[in-house]
Amino acid sequence: MSNLHINQYIDQFKCIETTCGSLLVELQRIWDEVGEPDIERDKMVLDIEQECLAVYRRKVEEAKSYRAQLHQTIAHAKAEIADICSSLADQLVKGDWKAGGNLKEELETIIPQLEDLRKRKMERKNQFVEVLIELQKISNEIYSEDNRYRITVDETNLSVKRLEELRRQLVDLQNEKSNRLKQVEDHLSKLNSLCLVLGLDFKETICKIHPTLDNSKAPNDVSNSTIEKLATKLRGLQEVKMQRMQKLQHLASSLVELWDLMDTPIEEQQMFQNVTSNIVASESEITEPNMLSMDNIKYVEGEVSRLEQFKSVKMKEVILKKRLELEEICRKTHMVTEGHREYSIEAIESGSVDPLYLLEQTELQIADAKEEALSRKEILDKVEKWFAAREEECWLEEYSRDDNRYNAGRGTHLNLKRAERARALVNKIPVMVETLTSRVSAWEQERGINFFYDGVRLLNMLEDYINLRQEKEQEKQRHRDQKKLQVQFIAEQEALYGSKPSPPKSAKKASRPSTGIASNRKLSLGGAMLKT
Repeated sequence: MSNLHINQYIDQFKCIETTCGSLLVELQRIWDEVGEPDIERDKMVLDIEQECLAVYRRKVEEAKSYRAQLHQTIAHAKAEIADICSSLADQLVKGDWKAGGNLKEELETIIPQLEDLRKRKMERKNQFVEVLIELQKISNEIYSEDNRYRITVDETNLSVKRLEELRRQLVDLQNEKSNRLKQVEDHLSKLNSLCLVLGLDFKETICKIHPTLDNSKAPNDVSNSTIEKLATKLRGLQEVKMQRMQKLQHLASSLVELWDLMDTPIEEQQMFQNVTSNIVASESEITEPNMLSMDNIKYVEGEVSRLEQFKSVKMKEVILKKRLELEEICRKTHMVTEGHREYSIEAIESGSVDPLYLLEQTELQIADAKEEALSRKEILDKVEKWFAAREEECWLEEYSRDDNRYNAGRGTHLNLKRAERARALVNKIPVMVETLTSRVSAWEQERGINFFYDGVRLLNMLEDYINLRQEKEQEKQRHRDQKKLQVQFIAEQEALYGSKPSPPKSAKKASRPSTGIASNRKLSLGGAMLKT
């Protein structure tokens, strides 16, 4: 305390002492006037002194109590500082708290430090609470049945080390949540695709597993239970998809068989093209919405049932169409099928043979006919060329017998050009016949059957043509010999009679070679044209 304050206290005390003395003097004067006895006066003065002493004692006790209170406050503050430093794991704050020996000054020195430590403790505690709240939130999403974190802060341990440890746990938990979230989203994506294909309500399906899965932003529950339920539901829907896929593919196969059986128009088939295109598709390839829904499967079942009802009615028509197709192939390739047609019609009318069996046999015959037609193509092309050459040969023979062919007239030069071309083509006929005979013989040897052309063996037709050609050559040779004899006879007549007789009219008629073909064999188109 400064000297100034001390002097002020002394002055105040002197003032009080003066006042008490004057009051005592005034009291003595009053007592004198009253005539108060000395005993009573001494007793009153003693009472006054005792009362003053009691006041001093009370004040001293109050001062002692205040001092004790200051000591206790300081001790509590120091203890709190020590506790806070311990919880924060910081070094104990040391200060010159007794520099002036004054308890109030010491307390004034401690209080700011204590407030600062309390503030630091509160900030650290808030950091712990923030981390623990996040830990508990994520823990609730991951371990909903067994939450490992509670929002309780141990104020005895608010160290940075403990805080960093909790933050590392939070990072690990966040990573685990991220991985689980990816797993859940993957399950949800697959479930969504399956629900689309199967025609199921995706939201209704996942909400039955957990209501929070319908969150538009991100699912709130990524617990083991939810993930397992999602995986179980996914496996179940995959099994349902496989069963429905097999059923739909079976129905699609039935559709295709019925379409082929009844020659269903392409326009009607287009309605089910998305179904039949998945006949051999794998499970992962079927992704079209509602493709495997029960409504779609029932729709296809209805179409199959409808076609089954009409199958027996249209079977006869289908078989007859197949027969017409077979006959058209045979007609174009000059093969014969009359016996097959009669057998099929009789079987259909009598019902003695299964129509499906007849259809299969007809389709086999069509396949065989197409295969044989392919193998006959080269030979048929050569036959057509041969027939064309024979037509030119017939025309050339008729042209050669025309005595007026060189007379000037309309079209004479065109006939001369055609005759020139016809002779060149006719000269090639022997090579054509030889090549054709060789090719047909090789074909018959290779396949072990005869090559027929409109019911007649082609080799016989070629042989007949060769014989006919030889007969024509022989007839031409006889005609030439006969003409020589006639010329010789005329020369002899001229030598005998000296005149040239006119040749007999019968000789001109006899010189026309025969162009007929033996009637005991059936010839082809070319033969018929030669006959004509």
